[in-house]
Amino acid sequence: MPLGENHGDKNDSRYCGIETEFNDDMPFVLSHNLNGGFDFVVAPLMEPNYRPSLIDNASKHSSVLPFAGSDLVLTPTQWSSHVVGKISSWIDLDSEDDVLREDSEIALKQELAWASHLSLQACLLPTPKGKSCGNYARCVNQILQNLNNMQLWLRIPLAKSDDDHPMMTSSDGMVVEVTDSWELWNSFRLLCEHHSQLSVALDIQSSVPSISSIERWYGEPVKAAFVHTECYLTNARGYPCLSKRHQNLLSGFFYYSIQIVLSGKPVHNVPAKSKPSAANQTDTVAQQLPRHDLRPYLDYVGYLYQSMDPLSEQERFELGYRDFLQSPLQPLMDNLEAQTYETFEKDSVKYIQYQRAVSKALMDRIPDDMASTTTAVLMVVGAGRGPLVRASLQAAEETGRKLKVYAVEKNPNAVVTLHSLVKIERWEKIVTIISCDMRCWDAPEKADILVSELLGSFGDNELSPECLDGAQRFLKPDGISIPSSYTSFIQPVTTTKLYNDVKLHKDLVHFETAYVVKLHRLAKLSPSQTVFTFTHPNYSPNKSNQRYKKLRFDIPIETGSTIVHGFAGYFDAVLYKDVHLGIEPTTATPNMFSWFPIFFPLRSPVYVKAGSPIDFHIWRCCGNTKVWYEWCVTSPTESPVHNSNGRSYWVGL
Repeated sequence: MPLGENHGDKNDSRYCGIETEFNDDMPFVLSHNLNGGFDFVVAPLMEPNYRPSLIDNASKHSSVLPFAGSDLVLTPTQWSSHVVGKISSWIDLDSEDDVLREDSEIALKQELAWASHLSLQACLLPTPKGKSCGNYARCVNQILQNLNNMQLWLRIPLAKSDDDHPMMTSSDGMVVEVTDSWELWNSFRLLCEHHSQLSVALDIQSSVPSISSIERWYGEPVKAAFVHTECYLTNARGYPCLSKRHQNLLSGFFYYSIQIVLSGKPVHNVPAKSKPSAANQTDTVAQQLPRHDLRPYLDYVGYLYQSMDPLSEQERFELGYRDFLQSPLQPLMDNLEAQTYETFEKDSVKYIQYQRAVSKALMDRIPDDMASTTTAVLMVVGAGRGPLVRASLQAAEETGRKLKVYAVEKNPNAVVTLHSLVKIERWEKIVTIISCDMRCWDAPEKADILVSELLGSFGDNELSPECLDGAQRFLKPDGISIPSSYTSFIQPVTTTKLYNDVKLHKDLVHFETAYVVKLHRLAKLSPSQTVFTFTHPNYSPNKSNQRYKKLRFDIPIETGSTIVHGFAGYFDAVLYKDVHLGIEPTTATPNMFSWFPIFFPLRSPVYVKAGSPIDFHIWRCCGNTKVWYEWCVTSPTESPVHNSNGRSYWVGL
């Protein structure tokens, strides 16, 4: 039974599982827990006392595996939809005991082969026993090379301590020394070559690390979080609850589609007879089900899920685009299609901002006492299907100014729509349509105001500087450009999902391409910094649109070590005076969806030790027929210069 409704997105975090002990009656285990309100079980696949070395030779050569029950006790749908296999916790492939190490490898391969046979969606691997996990990772990597679509969840404690002698308890009860459990995960996944089927299952401890340390994990492939009953406190009514830090942690997991798995035995004496409350009952149907021992804990998780803030209109629109790589538009080389125009035109927030900017410009340009006698000339360069023309005319109407508009558009298909729009709206005496590239047009008169929407996710990446440099000859010496300036921003990120998606292409070109993507599963490692700024009109005699910037990003030491998969880029634009729009996270225009961030990947992820800085270089290069970016990292290690001479990615002039 899903955790309930919260008007949010319906992702995997709606489902809550339970970790069970070994029981050879699998139908009972499943029915008992599903009827108790859980959606799946994390169950051992092998009798815990089984060891390959204890089986006699006759049994070893038997055609029947000594540990396996029948796959027929459940239907294929039940196995695949409701069971996550739990690999035996005694396994230690890095043990100094040769027999234990050999037994561990045999058992691991047997259990995963059986899980694959059952078509399980995932299997839980035990936490590495010590600081070294080389042989364990080698064996898992071997298995991954021939595995079907099953995911392997490596169990890792969510622990980071700044103490000199930090300790943690592993999933099998062993006390081991650890400084930062992320280091253990990073070592394991590096040895497994960042395999896309290797994921993380976090073990939540009673003590929760700092927020900045936790946020690293949002960019990692975390599939599940195990919450032990001993993490729960007791509320005033005697029911289990969680501390504020644990509540915030689970809310973050819900947002990033991380499933919760309850683990352990009941440790609270829940009142036997009392009226259900919102915090201990999720629905009336649940009240009729047999009471599960961990139901009060499950109900509290459901209560937290239902308490989440609903998704905004913008977030609901963006759901289908989350972490989906898209190649940036080529606005000069290609003509946009009707569907693309329609998507952008739905963004009312953007055009409201443009209308505000034009209104302010008209008020400054034409005093009140001249409003009835003076007509301002406004040129929309790159008019598309007319939304900026409409916004400009609405600005003129609300300010009581007279306007003459030139709509300049190079796409002949959009020009057809423009002519139809002018006729429908009866703008024939106000709007003149010019079917021409703005860089080639000879205007019959100068403009008071030049309006454009040529901005890309990185501000200048759709060649707004080149286009407006070519069009500013239309502008009067004291004319106004809207936008008047725009600045790009960039920051280092962890995003395993995007890195693996780029890696799937198995070529250099895709690692040297900048993508437009609605970033979701990522960790922002340091605040964004400014990169390039362009101002219009630009009357500098020696103007050049080539740029170079070196940036140093400091990772807070409390965050811990981390890995950089690439850099996220944004922009902020000043349309006119105090009217701006942009997508830089700290100043982003609310509910505007016309632009997603840009992502510059790294060919090899860069490991950054706690407290070490990242030195990043980026170039904007200009040729006769194209503009392109090059980028690299020089600290803490050197990366190659990406996209040298625009060999993989460029924007055509």
